[in-house]
Amino acid sequence: MELMKNGLAEPAVQRIAQGIAAVYPQFDREQFVDLALDGLETLELKQRVMHLIAVLQQTLPEDFTETAKILVALPEHWDRGDPDDSLRGFAIWPVTDFVAVAGIAYPQQAFKALAALSPLFSAEFAIRPFIEKYPEQSWEQLLAWTTSDDEHLRRLASEGCRPRLPWGAQLKELIADPAPILPILEVLKNDSSLYVRRSVANNLNDIAKDHPELVLDLCQVWQKGANADLQWLIKHATRSLVKQGHPKSFPLLGYTADPQLKLEEFAVLDQQVTMGDSLTFALALRAEEMQQKFVLDYAVHFMKANGKTASKVFKLKNLSLNKGEMFAIEKSHSFKAISTRKYYPGEHFVALHVNGQEIDRLAFTLKE
Repeated sequence: MELMKNGLAEPAVQRIAQGIAAVYPQFDREQFVDLALDGLETLELKQRVMHLIAVLQQTLPEDFTETAKILVALPEHWDRGDPDDSLRGFAIWPVTDFVAVAGIAYPQQAFKALAALSPLFSAEFAIRPFIEKYPEQSWEQLLAWTTSDDEHLRRLASEGCRPRLPWGAQLKELIADPAPILPILEVLKNDSSLYVRRSVANNLNDIAKDHPELVLDLCQVWQKGANADLQWLIKHATRSLVKQGHPKSFPLLGYTADPQLKLEEFAVLDQQVTMGDSLTFALALRAEEMQQKFVLDYAVHFMKANGKTASKVFKLKNLSLNKGEMFAIEKSHSFKAISTRKYYPGEHFVALHVNGQEIDRLAFTLKE
């Protein structure tokens, strides 16, 4: 797989220079390219973005009201790159984020520039400083974008205000109180575009990390009369809560609130497991009522260096059993060396979870 930083190499620099020169004849294209390429290859991805922003500041008009006009006109002249290049969209990233640096004192002009550039590369990073510095103006603009004909702007309305956006600065006020986000998500929850609905789900998943009950209550309201698209959104929005075993998340996804099951068998086949080998356990569950729909997972409680244990949940199966029906399985869990986990000898546990709740656990010993 090609390194992402290669999306901001010389070809991207040349595309930026070509596009700006087509809009702004006074642009010193040669100076821009020389400055942009100076030391570029030694930098990582985010460093390249910041480096190119600094070069744009040196080579575009100091008056952002003039620069904003150039940026608004840029998409009509933009070379979108090789369709087979998965990184071709990165070229516009420094230009988009440049707006948040050079245009921070000019929110209205900046919003127009971001609206023009966002279809080329989503501006969720660039809008965040404006949300922090100009909350009232920013929320008004984000809400306006929710009704745009352009799906990129509708997505930006949601993606830009995600409290815990990956790669983006956290919006700490929204982590503490996500209430300003909710009117935007309300408008977009039934959007015709999966691109937009996925952002709404991811925004709710962010919010759920700090306010699980708020997200669950909202999804319960949305679930009434929800079509298949909205049901998918709810499932995607609550995925972290399901993984954490939050009890209220399972009925939202159509699972039995309190499944009536009898654990007929749960056994570890070998009480001692050598590192590099596998733990094997067997289980059998029988339904005691009709139409018991549930998620069956298992958790391994790993010994840590400090002598305490930490658990990790692993998926087993989503099941639907009628009264008297049984599900039985023999499962192996490998303890082969992996780069993401260090194993320590000592007492471990394997536990069964139904709808996120532990129903039983067994001890075993991991030895070197």
